[in-house]
Parts: sequence; C-alpha cells; structure tokens
Amino acid sequence: QLQLVESGGGLVQPEGSLRLSCTASGFTLDYYAIGWFRQAPGKEREGVSSISSTGDNTHYLNSVKGRFTISRDIAKNTVYLQMNSLKPEDTAVYYCARQLVAGLSLTEADFDSWGQGTQVTVSS
Repeated sequence: QLQLVESGGGLVQPEGSLRLSCTASGFTLDYYAIGWFRQAPGKEREGVSSISSTGDNTHYLNSVKGRFTISRDIAKNTVYLQMNSLKPEDTAVYYCARQLVAGLSLTEADFDSWGQGTQVTVSS
C-alpha cells in the first residue's frame, strides 16, 4: 500500500528550528521525486521544496531559500525537511507527496499519495 507519513512538527519560537520527516512505504525513493507542501489557515496549499529521485537536485520556494534544506536517507526510505530561522509566517500544516512527472515540480497537481500532514506552529 502506497503511503507517506509525516512527523516532526510542533511548536517552536521564532528563529528556532525543526526537522520534518516523510517516510514512504509501498514504493522506494529511488524512482520518485518527493515534495514538501504547506497550507496555512485560510490559504491555499503551496509547494515548499522538492528533491529529485536521484537526490542530486533540489528546488525551493523563494521565501524559504537559505533557511530550509531538503534531504533524504535511502536506507530509511525517508525524506527530511530541515527548517531553520523559522518565522511566524511558516506556521502551517506541512505535507509530503510523491511526484508523478519528470523533473522537479512544486505544482500540487503533479503529486499524489499525500500524507496526513504535520502541524508546525511558530510563535513566541
């Protein structure tokens, strides 16, 4: 059964850090790019970062460049999102998903097998 499970969210103060995990089952990361998305209350879901099936290429939303880092551990079939210097505007439910098209995308329609999400709250 294809499944992605996110974890690692929580409450953190501004300028703090969190590392999110996205563990895949039913398929291997060797064949699919994985993306992280987020949805804040009252807003549409937006793409945050993606990593290629080879792990060689990454892509970031402009507002998180230099603060977030995506990586993966093939042995654990897990993709990570290291989030540093967090801001209140990063508060959202974060989701990971499997990319179905070639290249790297942050377009929601290009992904499937969405996880259930993990809440990230940045507040003092």
